[in-house]
Amino acid sequence: MNTNTFITRYWRWLIVVPIIVTLLMVLPLTKARINPDLMAYLPDDIEAKLNNDKLEQIFGKYDPILLIFEADDVLSEQTLQRVEAINATLKYSELVDDVLSLFETKYIRGEDGAMMVDPAVRYLPQTDEEREQLRQELKENPLAYKLMVSDNFRYTSIILNANEGVTDDQIFEFIDATLAENPGDEPVYINGLPFLRYEIQRKAIRDLAILMPLGLIIMLIFLYLSFKERRGVLLPFAVVVMSIALAMGLMPILGYDLSIIAVIVPIMMIAIANNYGVHLIARYQELNASNPSWSMAQIVNESVTQLAKPIVLTALTTIIGIMGLVAHVMLPAKQMGIVSSIAIGFALALSLFFIPAVMLRMPKGKPKAFKTEGKTSFVSHFLTWAGKVSTQSPLRVVFVFVSFMIIAGIGISRLQVSINFEKMLPSDHSLRISTDIANKDFGGTKNINILFEGDIMEPEVIQTMDRFEAELEQDPSVGSATSLASVIRIISRSLNEPNSEFYDKIPDSRQAIAQYIEFYSMSGDPEDFEKLVDFDYTKAVMNIQLVANNMKELNRVEAKIRNLVSQTPYATVVAGQCLIEKQMGNSIVRGQVYSLIFALLAIAILMWIIFRAFSAGLMGSIPLLLTLVCNFGLMGWFGLHLDIGNSLISSIAIGIGVDYTIHLFWRLKYELGLGRDYKVAILNTLTTTGRGIAINAFSVIIGFAVLFFSGIVLLKTFAFLIIFSLLLCLLCALILVPSVALLTRPKFLEKNGASPKL
Repeated sequence: MNTNTFITRYWRWLIVVPIIVTLLMVLPLTKARINPDLMAYLPDDIEAKLNNDKLEQIFGKYDPILLIFEADDVLSEQTLQRVEAINATLKYSELVDDVLSLFETKYIRGEDGAMMVDPAVRYLPQTDEEREQLRQELKENPLAYKLMVSDNFRYTSIILNANEGVTDDQIFEFIDATLAENPGDEPVYINGLPFLRYEIQRKAIRDLAILMPLGLIIMLIFLYLSFKERRGVLLPFAVVVMSIALAMGLMPILGYDLSIIAVIVPIMMIAIANNYGVHLIARYQELNASNPSWSMAQIVNESVTQLAKPIVLTALTTIIGIMGLVAHVMLPAKQMGIVSSIAIGFALALSLFFIPAVMLRMPKGKPKAFKTEGKTSFVSHFLTWAGKVSTQSPLRVVFVFVSFMIIAGIGISRLQVSINFEKMLPSDHSLRISTDIANKDFGGTKNINILFEGDIMEPEVIQTMDRFEAELEQDPSVGSATSLASVIRIISRSLNEPNSEFYDKIPDSRQAIAQYIEFYSMSGDPEDFEKLVDFDYTKAVMNIQLVANNMKELNRVEAKIRNLVSQTPYATVVAGQCLIEKQMGNSIVRGQVYSLIFALLAIAILMWIIFRAFSAGLMGSIPLLLTLVCNFGLMGWFGLHLDIGNSLISSIAIGIGVDYTIHLFWRLKYELGLGRDYKVAILNTLTTTGRGIAINAFSVIIGFAVLFFSGIVLLKTFAFLIIFSLLLCLLCALILVPSVALLTRPKFLEKNGASPKL
């Protein structure tokens, strides 16, 4: 039973079953949830995550949130009153584990031979003299100056950590309410990975709610302008809606959370799922115009007969390209590759069976002009121009494309990997502003921790920490290095006179160190040390705060840290969120390479099999290679970093872009098989199949263009790069490939060449 007979016999089932499947796939979406935790995007067994988990098991989970207050002088009574009130509300909340601010960090000093431990701000200054006295005290306090208050006293901060089990929604709703209850003139900027997660989740939900309907509306308009016929609008639209439902419904069924890049999935379905239906509608209009006496059944049967194989093959190449994401190291990329590939397969089935089944039950439409001659549309002008250029100046075309690739490709040497997640958000966002402030005035937003193990009170261990601090703080990227050794030095200054041999020194005996800690306990709170050392003094941690704007700076600081660690048996673990970010960056590069190699090889082999010629694989890869080189080169020239969003572009562009070349080869082989001259065959191909290719490409481009309305910069950048890639694939397919074919005249396209097969 051939395809047309099957459609004619089972048309009812072919309409009803997809509708039922779509309705069933909507139900699991009620269980779907967005997981904005970027740290969860990597496998749990990577070294950076394991090291981080080890530190959290010892010292508790530390996921700090930073509130930065800005004022002309943060020591003004009004500003300090507001900070104190907010600090108190946060401190005594059940949602908050601990709080650090000018009212919580300590001021350790000596008075009359005794050590005093008080809050850094123990009174609100009432006069200018008191304010200047407090300013001087803070400058002399290494636990506060440049850590809790900037050196110009324009900024001060509150750092808090939410209790275990408190969600991001809960803590930030509480913070917002606290700030609202304590209003003031001081702008407050928020920072921290929890805030990034919270904002990404909010924006991702907003994007799903707005961008998907917007994309569907734009697609409807584009389809109407392209075909000016209801069936040309409603049938591809129905395929898109059903494919989106399947893709999104599969995620909870397979146990996948909706990640930040899951927002791309429905947009990708809008862009891709209508492709196959578009070619069927375009061929239907072509046959209806050229054969006005044919019945609807004849037109549908002929359209399916002519296009079934190229549609199946282009769908397979798209699926293979996107399946390249399964080789990606990032979990959301793997998941996206799986669900998108299944949904594209579903869209293929709908295009080959559902659309023809519905069309068989519809009356024949009024013939539409499809030829480009005499038309004034943009597409017709473009195709006519492409035909002239590729047939009259093929060598010049090749030279221009190769030259552009070389110039663009030089930019690859400038390409960098992103390690700054805050750049996912707009430049005027609170998190971006607070990051700039923290990097400039508070020593940076990135932290690396070193775990020390042994008898922590042994002088050799404390002295090793002290040496680490001294060497690391010489690095221009390191803002501060803090450990128990820092506190011991401060205690030594408070207990000894400046001219004493013990002043500002780490004691040489364990007993003296123990006494220092005991003296502190008598004046201060022993719990002040719980973030630096465990209760039995066998494990301690050093926190290194740094600024790293790129992978090179982070690698340099990490290399220095690991070199120090290698010199002592006491330092056992190096951990930190920024090291997970770095590993994520490295994973992005590896994932990009793996998925790229997989997709390119698979598609080249598939085209070799389709056309039974090695040259077909090579020629079909030309647009893909040129597009990839230019894409990455453009990123380098424009300073766009490789991140979790644009690392997906290669596989998607390969999967979609190769379709154009396959459709072109298929029609060109058909035209040459009729005995036409190469130039005539190219012109006919571009003015017929070229129309479907162009409509296909522009519909995909318009589909992805809705991402420009996203609130997440990462998705806007993705949209720009994928559109650039697809435009280049289109130009290559309609101009470069015909020029190369005219110059080389490959045997697989000629009349006596082998016929394509599945």
